[in-house]
Amino acid sequence: MIIPEYAKYDGLGLAELVRRKEVSPSDLVDSAIDAIERLNPHVNCVVQKLRDLAVAEIKVGLPYGPFRGVPFLVKEFGMHFKGMTSSAGSRLAEGFRHEQDSVMMQRCRAAGLVAVGTSTLPEMAFNASTESLLYGPTRNPWNLDYSVGGSSGGAGAAVGCGMVPIAHANDGAGSIRIPAACNGVVGMKVSRGRTPGGPDLGMLLWGLAVEFFETRTVRDSAAMLDAVGGPDEGYFYTAPPPRRSFLAAAMTPPQQLRVGVVDKLPGSCAIAAENLARLADTCKLLEDLGHVCEPVRIDYDSEVFNASSVPLWATTLGHYMNLFARSTGRVIGPHNTEAVTLEIYKYGQSLKAFELEEAMSQQNAIARQVSSIIRDYDVLLTPGMAGDVSKLGKLDQNAKNVDMPGWWLHIIQNYSPFTPLFNTTGQPALMLPLWQAKSGLPLAMQFVGRPGDEETLYSLAGQLEQAAPWVDRRPRHFA
Repeated sequence: MIIPEYAKYDGLGLAELVRRKEVSPSDLVDSAIDAIERLNPHVNCVVQKLRDLAVAEIKVGLPYGPFRGVPFLVKEFGMHFKGMTSSAGSRLAEGFRHEQDSVMMQRCRAAGLVAVGTSTLPEMAFNASTESLLYGPTRNPWNLDYSVGGSSGGAGAAVGCGMVPIAHANDGAGSIRIPAACNGVVGMKVSRGRTPGGPDLGMLLWGLAVEFFETRTVRDSAAMLDAVGGPDEGYFYTAPPPRRSFLAAAMTPPQQLRVGVVDKLPGSCAIAAENLARLADTCKLLEDLGHVCEPVRIDYDSEVFNASSVPLWATTLGHYMNLFARSTGRVIGPHNTEAVTLEIYKYGQSLKAFELEEAMSQQNAIARQVSSIIRDYDVLLTPGMAGDVSKLGKLDQNAKNVDMPGWWLHIIQNYSPFTPLFNTTGQPALMLPLWQAKSGLPLAMQFVGRPGDEETLYSLAGQLEQAAPWVDRRPRHFA
């Protein structure tokens, strides 16, 4: 049975309907698949539909977790389930098969979530837009000529257009937060060590990347972190345990907070006037809620930051390309790899171990320098993006004559300069779709917490969601 009002509920709302036996998990799967079939020809954010797998799981019996029966999507990179085939957005990796559930997937199952599909991403998850040659561009449900962000662009678009209330994502330089900003949804980059990467991964992307989700509401994000957070066996590091549940934090307004306002970071491009105006509006909103906003200048050597980020990304990308090539039997080359990706692979092959150790040392120094500047603030506030959402084609991973440093500057420092710093520091950072741009596209703000302190972010986010609600805004293409 297809539920006409399916898309108006968040994940906890759908789970409550199941708990009260007003709908069944099968009804929710039918509704999600119907939404995918109607919208995906326009948005192109779902790779595989998994109806048969979802139905089989329901027949076996779902755990009585907080999201029992709720449909969700799995990004085709990172978290995975046994028997899942994926592509990492690349012709090189197409058909790669996973032999076991990841720990994160085990926790999703325990929460009662039901996978109904897989979502798109750019090749090797290394673009701030999702428009791979393998699957073509994923289009923004607010305006099909625009990007959905990356690398978790398929996840952001699917949640934004109401296909599912929750979708798996990961973030190494903004890959949860950029799609959240582009699609008008909630995107939390959790603290380093907060969510598991096992058993396959210890330090994903040298500790820069984390696994989590895109959601439509703050409470879904908080409840998901309650469900999947915590270390897995043998993990390299772990975030400190919370004092209370994240959902309880999201439902409780904070005491007065000292908010440091950052309008520019070293080396970034000029920030659009509209984004700065909405930053000022956000300060006014926070002050009306009783918080104190103060300008803060974060200073570090941007050239060192970029130069140390580039080799870490290149070696991780190259490692996965080699893994996929061995598994699929394909030879890496221009026939199965986009032009920029291939240049990055070649650059990664040239690096020496000593250079990677030096890069990590520089990342450590920057993280400590930044932490000493911002330790007196409860929360930092930054614009979400430097300007409006990019049009499709602007961030072209198949462009010719683009090297690795040039690509990093193009997709990060000149497009999303506020996101990657907090992958280096390991702090939690939350993107909230507070505003709408003159273009009609979402315009988000980023809130950054102290290391390990998602609780304060969720508490503030819940307060902002009540004061300036976004959930009733609907893109042009919506379920």
